[in-house]
Amino acid sequence: MLNLALMKRLIPLFALAMASLTFSGCLEDNITTGSQEIDGLSSPEELTFNNEEVATLSQTLDIPTNITIASINVPQHLSQQTGLGRVTQTSSEARKALLGRVLFYDTQLSVTGETSCASCHLQAAAFSDNLAFSKGINGAVTKRNSIALGSVPTFAPAISGYGSSGDENTSAVEGDVRFFWDERAGTIKEQSEATIQDELEMGTDLHQLSSQLKEQEMYKILTFKAFGTTDLSPDRITLALEKFTSSITSMDTRFDEMMDRQISGTQLDTRFTASEIQGMELFQANCATCHGGSMAQPEVNIANNGLDAVYSDKGIGQQSGNPSQNGVFKVPFLRNVALTGPYMHDGRFETLREVIDHYSEGIADHPNLHPFLKSNSNAPLRLNFSETQKQALIDFLNTTTDETVLVEERFSDPFRR
Repeated sequence: MLNLALMKRLIPLFALAMASLTFSGCLEDNITTGSQEIDGLSSPEELTFNNEEVATLSQTLDIPTNITIASINVPQHLSQQTGLGRVTQTSSEARKALLGRVLFYDTQLSVTGETSCASCHLQAAAFSDNLAFSKGINGAVTKRNSIALGSVPTFAPAISGYGSSGDENTSAVEGDVRFFWDERAGTIKEQSEATIQDELEMGTDLHQLSSQLKEQEMYKILTFKAFGTTDLSPDRITLALEKFTSSITSMDTRFDEMMDRQISGTQLDTRFTASEIQGMELFQANCATCHGGSMAQPEVNIANNGLDAVYSDKGIGQQSGNPSQNGVFKVPFLRNVALTGPYMHDGRFETLREVIDHYSEGIADHPNLHPFLKSNSNAPLRLNFSETQKQALIDFLNTTTDETVLVEERFSDPFRR
């Protein structure tokens, strides 16, 4: 049976089935074709900037003259689940993702000009932060550890369409992959809105931000390319950010090669060490029940994993007021996990070894502890991994690193600093 949740996450990223769609009637307000609006700007459908646009953009940005359309091979083990082989971004998606990339790295998104989205999501760390709590504005720090954006095959949410119109130019509708540690956001749009306006992180009013950015020549050009209008509205800001973050992919890993070899019956020991293979077997037997064997979709979306007997941060319970959800947090995706420490919602573990030690012998008793982490006697599970097994798990988790996502230009900082 196809993994429908995964299929729904991969399809929206590149919109292969939507390639022939045009703007729907409900989006007619996005297109302005008056001579004043398009004066000096090349056609929004074009993937090439004209000389005048290049001269303006190059004052601030270091980006190619041509907008790149991404095309990516889906690993065989994921392709079998989704029915997708090679998927290609549409022109419309690529143009919006470029605008989103610039917004993602622009410190103007914070009211003090101190931080950008990239301040807490570093490309070299698979779009995570190397701090337990990220730096915000005015000397503040975030309340929780920044979740890695490059920890999934694609960051696109699991959805059934692009929105009520089914058009790629609207934000994704709510799906079963939610955002933030307490899952309070149902879409990347909601996540972006909350982050930009958060008083600790960026503290910016989206309407004021829109008024500020839409007057800048750089954004007039990029917005016209993306939406056919120079009006960079709050909704278009968050939609462009969504298209950029949804374009971040992590499927070029040794882990994916291992899974492909396994399903094809090819020997693993010609490419992988005995420790990596042992680690894979340990992961599948003990960790995949929550995190998922393909590392594409968690089997368990939220859980209390026994970090404490009493939680100062109640997680989802803090949002819902439901005591049965105290200490319950989002189960994170694990691709690139070797790069995304420190770990857990509060960044308490600096290393993967500390994480494995926790699950081996450190799980605390709690009324909401997930059943998968309990023994037959209902006590906290003790896996009691040996030193060799712990190292094997670390070696295996290192195979999930996607080296491409760490350096790919279309995900990088476009600003001339």
